Amino acid sequence: MADQGSGGNVIAALCNIFFPGLGQLVQGRILAAIFFALAIVISYALIYVLVGFVLVPIIYLWSIIDAARYRSRS
Repeated sequence: MADQGSGGNVIAALCNIFFPGLGQLVQGRILAAIFFALAIVISYALIYVLVGFVLVPIIYLWSIIDAARYRSRS
């Protein structure tokens, strides 16, 4: 992918709206994608103890911002 602010990063950020981690997967960042996917699943599971109501929006926003600000190291 290209530098920060490129069309690829915008597409990746939009993918994260549907499911956190999907945008990182589009960018080819497998470990980050797994991290965000597990984090959102755990956050949804924690809704039953009321902690998830705070964590879910944080994970969503974090994954979107992470995908949008990503810069490749090439």
